Amino acid sequence: MIDFAPAPQAAPRVRMLLAQAVMELKLLLRNGEQVGLTLIIPLLLEVFFNLPLLYDVTTGPDHRRIDFVVPSILALAVMSAAFTGLAIGTGFERKYGVLKRLGATALPRGVLIGGKTLAVLALEVLQTALVCGLGFALGWHPKGEPFSVLVLIILGTIAFGGLGLLVAGTLRAEVTLAAANLVWLILLFAGGIAIPLSKYPSGVRDVAQYLPSAALSDGLHRVLQSGHSLPAGPIVILLVWAAAALPAAARWFRWE
Repeated sequence: MIDFAPAPQAAPRVRMLLAQAVMELKLLLRNGEQVGLTLIIPLLLEVFFNLPLLYDVTTGPDHRRIDFVVPSILALAVMSAAFTGLAIGTGFERKYGVLKRLGATALPRGVLIGGKTLAVLALEVLQTALVCGLGFALGWHPKGEPFSVLVLIILGTIAFGGLGLLVAGTLRAEVTLAAANLVWLILLFAGGIAIPLSKYPSGVRDVAQYLPSAALSDGLHRVLQSGHSLPAGPIVILLVWAAAALPAAARWFRWE
């Protein structure tokens, strides 16, 4: 006999994860502020930082300004999407009750966090294409291998994504908005993105090198400027940040 008795159950986690990631990506691309923060501002800064009237950012006779700028903007794009944009968007989802409604479903916290992280990774594919395309138009000549760049971007996304969700899941939306923008600005200048860490005093440099933005920026510069393969120092720092941030976000994330 055929049993027509209902058997409600949650979908498999993989299916939930993919569905959540697709939805999150659509929401990101429909949000004008997010598009400006993650796609337009990095491109404008790529052109601005390449202007010769700015301070000297070259690190050797064979390095030109654009060779420093493109890896820096790639790091900035990851930070903008995975930390600032994700934190602000998620913070206001909490405020308006979106996450409260999701919390009433079978969607686990880990799947929500994973879906948002995958959506950010997909967005970064578009970011990378635009930043690199503009870089080539400005005369950029990269070195190194794409695999090392991919590893650094993924680790940076996980680390910044965990930090962004930790902030968004524990603070009020208005506080998250202010904190995310302030941290973005601080890391832009103190994290080796706009200004090389070598320009700072040794005491500041010794501390700043352990920031996730500094590790990501330093790693991308080592690969794309100097041709290094999988720089150990930046990778270890990003792994530590990722290992601390994501579990903390999953543990203390509040739906409302």
